[in-house]
Amino acid sequence: MEKERGRGLATVSEAVATSVKNENPSEIHRVGIIGGGTMGRGIAAFMAQAGIEVQLCELDQELAESALAKIGDYFDYEISRWALTEGEKLALMKRIGVTASLQDLAGLPVLIEAIPEDLSLKVGLFKELSRLNPPMTFFVTNTSTLSITAMAEHIAHPQRFIGAHFLNPVTRVKLVELIRGLQTSGETYQQVREFLIRLGKTPIEVYEYPGYVTTRVILPMINEAMHVVMEGVASAEDVDIAMKLGYNMEVGPLALADRMGLDEVMKWMDYLFRELGDLKYRPCPVLRKKVREGDLGVKTGRGFFEHHGKTE
Repeated sequence: MEKERGRGLATVSEAVATSVKNENPSEIHRVGIIGGGTMGRGIAAFMAQAGIEVQLCELDQELAESALAKIGDYFDYEISRWALTEGEKLALMKRIGVTASLQDLAGLPVLIEAIPEDLSLKVGLFKELSRLNPPMTFFVTNTSTLSITAMAEHIAHPQRFIGAHFLNPVTRVKLVELIRGLQTSGETYQQVREFLIRLGKTPIEVYEYPGYVTTRVILPMINEAMHVVMEGVASAEDVDIAMKLGYNMEVGPLALADRMGLDEVMKWMDYLFRELGDLKYRPCPVLRKKVREGDLGVKTGRGFFEHHGKTE
């Protein structure tokens, strides 16, 4: 029985390898996305809007269908502000399929991981994806702090592994940090870069270091804004007004933190504090308090501000 199963898997692998090999990476039209949270849904919506066929994978079918429904809610929000029509929404939704099986992603030329920032979870996922997919597949992790090299060590073809840090909201922010691991090949970097440019993103090359560029620079500002509020210097509203009007920021640091998710902000800061040992990354007590109370920002409707009825 095991021998028959092995022969079956080998046949599937050969078919998958042919499928991937015949697709020019600079003209990729299909991607798999693992994770249906805020970032996974954002990447899926962006890819669909760019004309890419998406297969979104979640832990179970109920979560997968829920993620699809929330993407539909986002498109409804776009319709409400006259940025999209009903017909366009229907066309976009047809480009997004959902599944609860990683095997359904086999054969797709690009697989993008967008699960929580937990190294062991990501490593386990990529081990399984590496087993199911041929050497020609591009493996992409959407991480804001973790080591690309550490993840790549556990897969069969680390030269095809790269980090692509999308920023939220993915559909509106053009920037993507493209991070090489120690074994990421120049070909992988160039082909993924060209793919992102074709979709309308602006990738920047980042060498692996905790926090990369955007996370490392923005977190101390957000943390200091929280200290200003905690010390009673100004309200959250006035802190954000000051930074928007004083420095021409589109979004204030505290509203930005709410958008990112306060639990995620605290997780990133804890990680950078451990890795770099710099006090500027030690999370403000107000942040810890809000996370303990479940006020996580936009995703729960309350953080430093109220967000009822808002869709990201």
